[in-house]
Amino acid sequence: MERKIIIGSRGSDLALWQANHILRKVQKLGLTAEIKIITTQGDAVQDLSFDKLEGKGFFTKEIEEALLKKEIDLAVHSHKDLPTTSPEGLKIAAVSEREDPAELVLIRKESADNGLKYGFKKNAVVGTSSARRKSQLLAFRNDIKIEDLRGNVPTRIQKLRDKKYDAIMLAAAGVERLKINLTEFKVIRLDPKEFIPAPAQGVLGLQIREDDFELEQYIQKLNSEKVEDIIGIERKVLNLFDGGCQLPLGVYCIKEDNKFKVWASRSETWDTMPKRIYRESFTMDGFAQKIVNELNAVKATSVLITRDLNDDSFFKNVLEGNKYTVHGISFIETKKVMIEKLPATDWIFFASSNAVSHFFEQEPELKPKVKYGVIGTATEQTLKQFGKNAAFVGKINDTKVIAQKFAKTVGEETVLFPQAKGGLRTVQQQFGDAGKLTDMVVYETVKKENLKLPEVEIVVFTSPSNVDSFFEKAKISADQKVIAIGKSTEKKLKEYGVEKCILPESFDEVGLAEAVFGVY
Repeated sequence: MERKIIIGSRGSDLALWQANHILRKVQKLGLTAEIKIITTQGDAVQDLSFDKLEGKGFFTKEIEEALLKKEIDLAVHSHKDLPTTSPEGLKIAAVSEREDPAELVLIRKESADNGLKYGFKKNAVVGTSSARRKSQLLAFRNDIKIEDLRGNVPTRIQKLRDKKYDAIMLAAAGVERLKINLTEFKVIRLDPKEFIPAPAQGVLGLQIREDDFELEQYIQKLNSEKVEDIIGIERKVLNLFDGGCQLPLGVYCIKEDNKFKVWASRSETWDTMPKRIYRESFTMDGFAQKIVNELNAVKATSVLITRDLNDDSFFKNVLEGNKYTVHGISFIETKKVMIEKLPATDWIFFASSNAVSHFFEQEPELKPKVKYGVIGTATEQTLKQFGKNAAFVGKINDTKVIAQKFAKTVGEETVLFPQAKGGLRTVQQQFGDAGKLTDMVVYETVKKENLKLPEVEIVVFTSPSNVDSFFEKAKISADQKVIAIGKSTEKKLKEYGVEKCILPESFDEVGLAEAVFGVY
């Protein structure tokens, strides 16, 4: 191609990094190109949050107009900023590989609290202008105050440095692309399966004119078909909700084991609790519509979960915020068993939050370099409350698979298992050499008496012990829906004749809430 290609971009540091990144790729294709900077509405209006701006395409409209007027030939966009339908005459010719789609929380070190969710202190002032981030943040931390935060990435970080906020939230992709030094802050990466990103977050969209067939032949060589498929599902959900930057919608898709797996979160407004679901499909056909239909079909009802809930419980807050009636009643209580002698060990593995609490409340003397493993994120959070960090965290709802991965991680090292009296030892059974393992009873479970049970439509069982205690007092009716936190609990329910259980995608309160939302 003999003509010079003009690449249109916003003028921020991040936008120019993205444009130059594509410029280098275009040049490797043998094309001559240069960058033209274009100011958009989103750049010009800095005093309003996104949910207060009118229309869509705050960061793309002016660039698309320049493309239509042939002032530029190729537009480089953060794909999440693009409306889901291109203007007539334009098309997305390629999408990039996906940078990390997660969110980062940046916290001033004096505002940090490792024992609280997401690592910032109680009643912290957190900066973000995203309606999606606001709604999810408040679901996890209802104590915080959210203040709007605008500006490019360096400007936002400077505002944190200037102590206008205790913490701010940014897309990991932007920070990583700019190689910003964040050592002065505490930085926490949020799991995108828990804190759900915007559709297509971390992906670049390359837009051209529909009739520029010559350029299209080159640009399509830059396309990632794998990314195109997964963000196609994410953005189709956005399209079906007719949403833009103002919509409190998160959608995250991966393809694993030949299946598309999607986590979705949607609120009516930024200050209302989100509905969340998790779904799988072997095909893209109709998958986005199914997700939208199920989010729209969520029906508030009554729920019993077999654990006591406090006021900052995500499960309680997100369901009650969507008009569910929630009863948290543990059918068991735990009693500490005193530790007599602590053996030397390389690892300590906790299969429950109770094990963490009853172990550390006895203030054991530990090797300085002992490492910790935990069954899931809820147990990890309890571990953090005792000032410890986990070197291994189970991320899926299958204890045996977690145990196999942990055994592989441990190798020939020794492991101590603080546990309940009569524990199932599911994790230990996955180790071939039992000689390097030590079980230590740190608590026992006792069934509660004289409990008054509410009438509910959904029962969520959180342990095999709770199943045993429940069925001493009650039965499951044919009309009730049953959720089991994991396969051990599901197996115990089958012993009582409950053949049909719903299993959440993760062991924590997020997974349980998603399972409840997805019942109908």
